[in-house]
Amino acid sequence: MKTEIIAVGSELLTPDFRDTNSLFLTAGLNGIGIGVSFKTVVGDGERDLARALRTAMGRSRLVLCMGGLGPTEDDRTRETLAKVLGRKLVFREAIRRRIRDRFRRRGLAMSPSNLKQCYVIEGSEVLDNPNGTAPGLWLETGRHRIALLPGPPREIRPMFERQVLPRLASGRPGATTLRRVLRLTGLGESAMESRIRAFYRAVPPEVTVTTLAAPGDLSVRLSLAAPGDRAGAEAALDGLEADLVEALGPWIYSRDGRSLEEVVGGLLAGSGRTIACAESCTGGLIAHRLTDVPGSSSYFLESAVVYGNAAKTKRLGVPPALIERHGAVSAAVARAMALGIRRTSGADLGLAVTGIAGPGGGTPRKPVGLVYIALAGLRGVAVRRNLFFGGRADVKFQSSQRALDMVRKSLSRRPGKAL
Repeated sequence: MKTEIIAVGSELLTPDFRDTNSLFLTAGLNGIGIGVSFKTVVGDGERDLARALRTAMGRSRLVLCMGGLGPTEDDRTRETLAKVLGRKLVFREAIRRRIRDRFRRRGLAMSPSNLKQCYVIEGSEVLDNPNGTAPGLWLETGRHRIALLPGPPREIRPMFERQVLPRLASGRPGATTLRRVLRLTGLGESAMESRIRAFYRAVPPEVTVTTLAAPGDLSVRLSLAAPGDRAGAEAALDGLEADLVEALGPWIYSRDGRSLEEVVGGLLAGSGRTIACAESCTGGLIAHRLTDVPGSSSYFLESAVVYGNAAKTKRLGVPPALIERHGAVSAAVARAMALGIRRTSGADLGLAVTGIAGPGGGTPRKPVGLVYIALAGLRGVAVRRNLFFGGRADVKFQSSQRALDMVRKSLSRRPGKAL
């Protein structure tokens, strides 16, 4: 059964909005053994939407359409699908009462524009929406199963989990798609490919292998549909994962899909160590990533964004003569920054970054992308010179990634060997 997800909304065709709902729906479908063959993003125009719906129904048996169920003039999904199917729209008084009561509980009067949400496609089932005014719809035409779902995440997600997935899961006992996600850093995409070239030849056809690459972050994903023999499928993935770990072990930071900041947070919490950061070219990005992890207050003490030379001296005690002699972007200054933030914060680990993010500011001797990272601990200071490529955002992210990986590797060493 081919499955298609249609995301409706002209805003999704701009650089300002991301379609995250389709990722959520895909994960839920995969969890009951249903793969997604197509994803479509279409604007609010009726002609374009009708064309997208006809195309989806021509190639897919299951269609999940999200968005365009609101009360405004450009919300046309319900009406357009009714025309495509050749069905009438039927007014439901029960929906009107529910929307009216929802407004009353908030001390508001129901707007006349909400009346359009009270019409449903003839022959459809209403999917209740306790988190908003737009009800969802479920239709079965004999050949197709179609769900119309609201767009806001707080509305679509509970509706999908509680009302759509149970309908799809019935008759699919034990069906699921198993996944493994290995995440890496410090290795280029081509270098990774060369190391796992032989691995590809050993992968059975029922296992899907995908790789994703971004500056400073790679992932290898394995998926296997397991309609019945879950134990056998798990064993098959265990063997493939072990082969990947053998080939890529030094660069793997996560085998369960966790981000690098989550892994580092777990190591800090588990070791009882604390950390503080002194950031120049990353502008607080490392601190943001570390504090994005729930529970980070148990190990993250503080961060100092010491962008200018005077701040490095005043906040961290970096000698002006050291900056004058070596330059702000140097191993010596990175080392002094790490020691300074560790001393002033009282943290077990002091992490420092200084570099040239670009696009300007580089020289032949110190080009754009040159970044020094230092980690100070009880056993001394480690300093690494790095040369990153890409735009300003790429350099900043890669710097934060390499810095966090330095912490990971330090905390992953044998007891007594970590900084």
